[in-house]
Amino acid sequence: MAERRNDYLRGAGGIAGTAVDVALFPLDTLKTRLQSKSGFKASGGFRGIYSGLTSAVIGSSPGASAFFVTYEYMKKKLGSIFPDSKYLPFIHMIAASGGEVACIVRVPTEVVKQRMQAKQYSTTSSALKTIFNQEGLNGFYRGYFSTVIREIPFTCFQFPLYEYLKIVVAKKTDRNYIEPWEAAICGSVAGGTAGAVTTPLDVIKTRIMLSAKGQTIHNYSGTINTFNRILHEEGVKALFSGIGPRVIWISIGGSIFLGVYEKAKKTLCEYDILA
Repeated sequence: MAERRNDYLRGAGGIAGTAVDVALFPLDTLKTRLQSKSGFKASGGFRGIYSGLTSAVIGSSPGASAFFVTYEYMKKKLGSIFPDSKYLPFIHMIAASGGEVACIVRVPTEVVKQRMQAKQYSTTSSALKTIFNQEGLNGFYRGYFSTVIREIPFTCFQFPLYEYLKIVVAKKTDRNYIEPWEAAICGSVAGGTAGAVTTPLDVIKTRIMLSAKGQTIHNYSGTINTFNRILHEEGVKALFSGIGPRVIWISIGGSIFLGVYEKAKKTLCEYDILA
């Protein structure tokens, strides 16, 4: 039963992740270009807004699947250890953080995707070849720690708020569950709020991922070093570059991602028990 449950969660998470990445990819591209040190226009402007889509699709399903399997497993285990409802926010924070750390499978595709979005490469094959030849395997994991540093605060904000909103809606409607469309609204509010708050961390992650070995002017390394450099050279405003597309993208994305996930989970339950 446990293995079948994980299969269902992987399926639901994969469906949700792919749906979001494909539907909102243009917004993600605009956000990346606004955050690039090279500037929006030099990074492609409004041209080729689907550059890097292949890499995003390849990474979205396994990344989302890994997150939800880990998240649901940890949430269930921690819930049995700490059954008191007062611990729920902390349980959701820890479970979501564990899910993000498990998403190491997504980082290489994220590096390729963002560099293609910024017009550093024109094809996926040339990106893979150049990164490997110039930076080795480590090049595909450039920005992993900054990604984790961004995602943990994001999920610690998003998922406790999301779970709290689901409880509020269930109580208001006098049910012990919520419909997928209600989960979508909760996901939109939670995602947009978390996205706005963590924008500086997203800018830092983008700058590090767009940096290639051998670069001088636009080479960034280390989260603290990158933060200090942006703050010193460009000011506080630069740390919130792309906040508009990011909030819109994550608000809509949170709606699709969690709405589709809950719907897929509900549909899968019709064929077996997902408890």
